[in-house]
Amino acid sequence: MPNERLRSVMQAGGWTYATLAEATGVDPKSVARWVNRDRTPHRATAVRTAETLGEDVFALWPSLRRGRATRAVSPDLAALYEQRADVPVSAFVSLFQQAHERIDVLVYAAVFLHEAYPRLNDLLRERAAEGCAVRVAVGDADSTNVQQRGREERFGHGIESRCRLAVMHYRPLVGTPGVEVRTHETTLYNSLYRADGEMLVNAHVWGVNAYGAPVWHLRRNGDGGLFDTYAASFDAVWTTARPVEGN
Repeated sequence: MPNERLRSVMQAGGWTYATLAEATGVDPKSVARWVNRDRTPHRATAVRTAETLGEDVFALWPSLRRGRATRAVSPDLAALYEQRADVPVSAFVSLFQQAHERIDVLVYAAVFLHEAYPRLNDLLRERAAEGCAVRVAVGDADSTNVQQRGREERFGHGIESRCRLAVMHYRPLVGTPGVEVRTHETTLYNSLYRADGEMLVNAHVWGVNAYGAPVWHLRRNGDGGLFDTYAASFDAVWTTARPVEGN
């Protein structure tokens, strides 16, 4: 029996088996089976596909609601990526571009953003000029926690250098109305990239560089959920962070 909901969503969006397969990293034959035989993909693939199509994963595959594990999935979870390298930089850029009220960034360095998108500072200035509050917290290169992370990742002083480079990237924003840049010394369990009610959370895994660790895309779906948990953790770190001085 075909999955008529998936078929209609694909037709409305101009998706073919080949284009959807390329966008989600599967074989076109798998997509054909999802549509024509109502096969349900693995959970991570289903979430990624629903995110690509802009649909609710349970609307496309109701069977995913069954079972104890499914009921435990947070309603705030919009997508799950096995590693940050699977998330295009355009996803981060699009997230920030859509922000109207708040942008929060909590990282050790994340220099990949400026390297892949040199207009990042301009984008943050533009959003701030439109009334969006921008807060950026990067790691203090001299802190013991940053240095310990370097040893754990077997990068040695590399992470310290990246933290200093991150400060150099963001320092031109110091003094911009609506933008605050600080350094923090905390043990960072997750890198956070928030724009209003959406957030990309890059988990940190012992001994693994951030680009190889999972990322979950959260959308706030009511009070007290997973999104609010991470938002509160950002605020807690922010209160301990120190402002970066201008040039």
